[in-house]
Amino acid sequence: MSDTIFALATPPGRGAIAVLRLSGPATETALTALGAGGLAPRLASVRSLRHDGCLIDEALVLRFIAPRSYTGEDSAELHLHAGRAVVEAASTALIALGLRPADPGEFTRRAFQNGRMDLAQAEAVADLIDAETEAQKSQALGQLDGALSAAYAGFRRDLLKALSLVEAEIDFPDEEVPDNLARMAGPVLDALAADLRTALADSERGRRVREGYRIVLIGETNAGKSSLFNALVAREAAIVTPIAGTTRDVLDADIMIGGYAVTLSDTAGLRDSEDPVEAEGIRRARVRAEGADLRLWVRSPSTEGDTNPAFGFIRSSDLQVLNKSDLGAVAAAPDLEALSVSTMTGQGLSELHDWIAARLARDLSGADFPTVTRERHRRRLAEALAGVEAGRRALDLGPEMAGDDLRRAADALARVTGAIGVEDILGEVFSSFCIGK
Repeated sequence: MSDTIFALATPPGRGAIAVLRLSGPATETALTALGAGGLAPRLASVRSLRHDGCLIDEALVLRFIAPRSYTGEDSAELHLHAGRAVVEAASTALIALGLRPADPGEFTRRAFQNGRMDLAQAEAVADLIDAETEAQKSQALGQLDGALSAAYAGFRRDLLKALSLVEAEIDFPDEEVPDNLARMAGPVLDALAADLRTALADSERGRRVREGYRIVLIGETNAGKSSLFNALVAREAAIVTPIAGTTRDVLDADIMIGGYAVTLSDTAGLRDSEDPVEAEGIRRARVRAEGADLRLWVRSPSTEGDTNPAFGFIRSSDLQVLNKSDLGAVAAAPDLEALSVSTMTGQGLSELHDWIAARLARDLSGADFPTVTRERHRRRLAEALAGVEAGRRALDLGPEMAGDDLRRAADALARVTGAIGVEDILGEVFSSFCIGK
């Protein structure tokens, strides 16, 4: 990391202030060349920035000395007027002074490599930047504060305790140690395996908060799915006509309900069709519904009856939305919760919104911080559980057999925070970052 980098840390375009961040060993040299050398650390100072005798801007400059900076390196911020010409002039000057534009996520990558944060916290930085809801913000802040890292450190601490018992019997078989010392690791591994299973079972909660809860509208043609979709997103997003089969593809909209991010999907009506285009839309509807976190089975007086193709497709967690209640009652299918609504009159829509909000709170809130917020975490957790279970079984065959499995499990847990095996996952972690972070 001998290069000194810079990047715009604020969104490009018209605005009051643009912040250019600098980080690396040549930071102070660059500041001096621009006319802002010798500044007191962590104290904002106004300076006239110049290059080749030309005034760039009257800027507010902050200087941070290693290791007390975001990256752990000598760093600085240039708070410029946000005109494009000003930013381009400052960038051109920095390049002429030997600095280079930063790669995506390079500031946070350097912070990780300099020990300012672990990988889980680095991921939280990206999540916090992307947070659009209170739930996403809270989850990202908790992860940035080390809650996820602490959970994995706890798992690994218990695992190393069991591993130390196993390896003690391997390394000191003739010393004065208790008989069957490795067997004492059994209860520790049993408790750890239970904790890991619980964490994996809860893995969807963190993903749903971070990426959005997926709600899919399903039902027969002309049930009013597109009208309900428009009512929930509060705009004319889907085409609505009395012609059956109008909707032929999946239509998504990102909305917020009860403080949680939701991706709502309208789908083609379920029926037998000879039209290849409509048939493909129905296939896509079924695929999208299979991956939904919640499905709203939309029914209406025109779709009532046992021949409804959705009957064989529903699951117990679905909600029946009995639409077009202004045209007549719809008999609810037994053993499935139901709400009556009318998109024409607005009757029942508020109750439906409240029901969805309560369902989101039930599925996404929890007393404990989620131990999985990304697919990378889930994979490592599954690897660790497989290693713990294999090691537990191997204890009956001898401590030598169990040791390898437990070491692999410990490695999997350490990879979440980057304690080991870093290089093969750095690209995965930082590829989604914006340039200035």
